[in-house]
Amino acid sequence: MRSRSGGRPTLEEVAARAGVGRGTVSRVINGSPRVSDATRAAVEAAVAELGYVPNTAARALAANRTDSIALVVPEPETRFFAEPYFSDMLHGVGAELADTELQLLLIFAGGDRERQRLAQYLAAHRVDGVLLVSVHADDPLPDLLTQLETPAVISGPRSARETLTSVDSDNYGGARSAVEHLLARGRRRIAHITGRLDVYGAQRRVDGYRDALRDAGREADELLIEPGDFTEDGGRRAMTTLLARYPDLDAVFAGSDVMAAGARQVLREAGRRIPDDVALVGYDDSAIARHMDPPLTSVRQPIQEMGRAMIDLLLAEIADRRPPATRDLRRRHAVLPTELVVRASS
Repeated sequence: MRSRSGGRPTLEEVAARAGVGRGTVSRVINGSPRVSDATRAAVEAAVAELGYVPNTAARALAANRTDSIALVVPEPETRFFAEPYFSDMLHGVGAELADTELQLLLIFAGGDRERQRLAQYLAAHRVDGVLLVSVHADDPLPDLLTQLETPAVISGPRSARETLTSVDSDNYGGARSAVEHLLARGRRRIAHITGRLDVYGAQRRVDGYRDALRDAGREADELLIEPGDFTEDGGRRAMTTLLARYPDLDAVFAGSDVMAAGARQVLREAGRRIPDDVALVGYDDSAIARHMDPPLTSVRQPIQEMGRAMIDLLLAEIADRRPPATRDLRRRHAVLPTELVVRASS
């Protein structure tokens, strides 16, 4: 049977006939168990009615692939295993890959020697694509991926002018919601412990903090903003500095739950009650937030969903075999919503 356009039937026409999405048709054809019996029957009927034949040329191209992708973390291994963000991201990535034939490689590239080894590995085209998480502004890896024309997706753009496909959460909106909540609770001197400011997401959280105060008629006091580094030690150091400057501060918004845990320890050692004397809000809504005493109010970013979205975009990048110069220059940047989860700490 010929398609409406007179050529051989397409995957899209099978999907339209079966009343499902293109991806569902692909899963049925490739034997994925992630499809209901009714849906499988509808797709198989549409295939038979249209006389659809899978594109053998595309499958031949696929035979040249390595069937593996790399999750690259440009951080020390100790940080990866200490912070729930990374395990949640890995969980989302793994869940989305479960019904594919792709293998996932976890690669740490926290030092110069590791980056050099990674560069050699990527130059040999040993993976079909790369997921890059925790990217700093001066990280050379994104430019290397562009140079090698390696399909890649990064978790969070390096700047507003990012050229690689990226997935992020609404860092600006999440920070605003945290500060607006503290203001609504009557807090007047609100400090902010930032993440590493060479990370664009941390910069956007500072922007949200400042704008929420400004819109409430209060200019941000820059001495109430103290840089951290997303670690518990960084949270302790920043909180110690802030208390020395402003012993009467009554609220703290930390740029991660891990830093909030460090800040809480310092506040308790200084005799400050949470939330009576100082309200405390974190970011990530990780297991740390739920298990703190008192439970931590935190901005939930959908980290596992971000991992899933990164895989979806990377598979699309891998499937687009046109030279980069001929592709649509409008890169895809997915931004997922955040949500403030209020608990006893504020």
